[in-house]
Amino acid sequence: MKELHLNIRGMTCGHCVRAVREALEAVPGVTRAEVSLEASEATIQGDVDPKALVAAVEAEGYSAEVRT
Repeated sequence: MKELHLNIRGMTCGHCVRAVREALEAVPGVTRAEVSLEASEATIQGDVDPKALVAAVEAEGYSAEVRT
């Protein structure tokens, strides 16, 4: 199982955090997703293509990039 980190832009409230977390958790292969409003990032565990994670966040109206 891998751990991936995303920088996320556009979140402003708890609703945003919940929407991003739920979108990430819906991606096949994700076993856990934690999203931080304060840090503007997400930590994802699972076996998943990072591009699918970015696409899920962008589909919710936020921008994301894989943190290296």
